[in-house]
Order: sequence, then C-alpha cells, then structure tokens
Amino acid sequence: MRKIQNPYAKSGSKDYQCFGCSPINEIGLRLEFWEEGEYVIAKWMPRKSLEGFRNILHGGIQATLLDEVASWVVQTRCKTVGVTSSMDIKYRCPVLVSAGEITVRAKVKEAGSRITTIEAELFGNDGKLCASAVVKYFLFNAEKASAEYFYPGADAF
Repeated sequence: MRKIQNPYAKSGSKDYQCFGCSPINEIGLRLEFWEEGEYVIAKWMPRKSLEGFRNILHGGIQATLLDEVASWVVQTRCKTVGVTSSMDIKYRCPVLVSAGEITVRAKVKEAGSRITTIEAELFGNDGKLCASAVVKYFLFNAEKASAEYFYPGADAF
C-alpha cells in the first residue's frame, strides 16, 4: 500500500477544516488514505461520541465515511474534484463502536467526463461488510477545480 499525501494539510492553512480529512478539525474524522491496487482505503477507529443507538456507529457517520473515501477516489483517480450528486447506501449490519478499527474503501465503477460512479464499502473490524454505497460525483473541469476549489493537481497526492 502507498500512503496518499494530503496536500491540503501540507498548506498549513487554518481554513482547511474538512470534517472528513482535516487533521486540525477537532471534531472531525481525521481520515488518512492509502492506495491499494484500484482501491483508495482508510482505516478509522470509531468514537463513542459518534454513536446513534448505544454502541452502534451513527448511520450518518457511516455515510460520511463512504462519501469521503469516494471523494478521494475522485481526486486521485479522476484527477479533479467534484460534488456528490447522489449516494445509494445499503446498511447491511450494525457497526459496533466497541469492536475496534473499521476499514472503508472505494474504487471507480464507471468513469465519465462529467459524472463518475464510485463503489464504496465499509467493513467492520472482523472484515464483515457492514455498509456499501454507489456514489455518483459530478466532476468539475481542471480549470474550475484549480481556480475555485483549490485542487492542487493529482501529482500533489
């Protein structure tokens, strides 16, 4: 596996407060990412403060994890940025907060010039598939990605 560098964190800007991946967002998830074959992967330790029902990771946090790993696929594989246009999630089993580290991974399912479809999965500590999603991203062209969304280019990762 190759660790993906977070160029936004390297900038030192206090404005970088992404809930999913900023290392300085005190309440955020602080995800880090790796490449493994066609997948972008993150491992993450659930926190009790992010429960829904007792000892179960909130479904909205699960959705955030799936969406965030998908966005890193867009940045590293599609070489641009975009916005989520739709996300179809299937919650398959509870994610127990007390069970330990979970893994999320995603890959391009279908690449298009304006819309890309990403498959994302969330696995429990035991390797069991707990949630999956099909995420569609609306992609911005390179000029807009750089000028308006501060995309540093695929080589920065």
